[in-house]
Order: sequence, then structure tokens, then C-alpha cells
Amino acid sequence: MPLTLKQANTICEKALEHARTKNYAKLTVVVLDDSGNLKAAQREDGASMFRYDVALGKAWGAVAMSCSSRALANRAKGNQNFFLTLAATAQGKFLPQQGAVLIRDASGAILGAAGISGASGDEDEECASKGVEAAGLKADASA
Repeated sequence: MPLTLKQANTICEKALEHARTKNYAKLTVVVLDDSGNLKAAQREDGASMFRYDVALGKAWGAVAMSCSSRALANRAKGNQNFFLTLAATAQGKFLPQQGAVLIRDASGAILGAAGISGASGDEDEECASKGVEAAGLKADASA
């Protein structure tokens, strides 16, 4: 079953709610389906305009490579030229930096990815995971 708009909106809403309970910096959340298409996005009041592009790049890279952005960031450390080439090939949509999780269903199938920008990579990832779990899905942030 594909990622629904209701689930995507819940991910955004609950990720931002979690960020407010922790008093993290203002965030932008982007949720993509398994083909990298936008399902939902929200930018908090006061979040930088640049946050959308960063969140999108994190989520797009995760879904494109079928792994968390944490895993991509780790892989990029050992193969910088390849990852620079991937970013260029993706016309700026690919950002291998921590802050995006894969969204999986109960069977483990990838439904998409949630990417966040605004706080630290760990905090962005934490909020994305909380949003995904609140939507009744599994967040995959494995490295």
C-alpha cells in the first residue's frame, strides 16, 4: 500500500510537535513517496527559506539510495568523489547528510522518506523518526 497524504501530513505535524517539546531550532519537514515525489512539506514560522531545499535533498537521497541519510553520510566519508558526482548528477537534489529516515510499512517495504532540516543532524533525525512512528509506520535510520 502506498504512503497516503494523511500519513505524510501526520509525519510533518508530529515531527514538528516533537521539535517544539524539545525546544529545537525551527524546522522544515519534507515527506517523499517511494519514487521521490513530494507528498507533504511544512516549514515552521521562523525557519530559514533554505531549510526546504536541505530537507528535500536529505529525503530524496535516502529514498533514491534506499537507506537513511545517516548511512549516506557515513558512506560519503570514504568515497567523497563518488558522492559529489551523485549530487551533481541529481542536479542538487541529493544531500548525503544526517536528518532523513526511510519510511517503511509493517512488511519492511519502503514507502518513502522523511527529511528534516533546521536543528542538528541527530535532532532532525529524531524528529523525523517520531513523526513516522506517530503515523503508524516504521522509521529506518540505520547506518
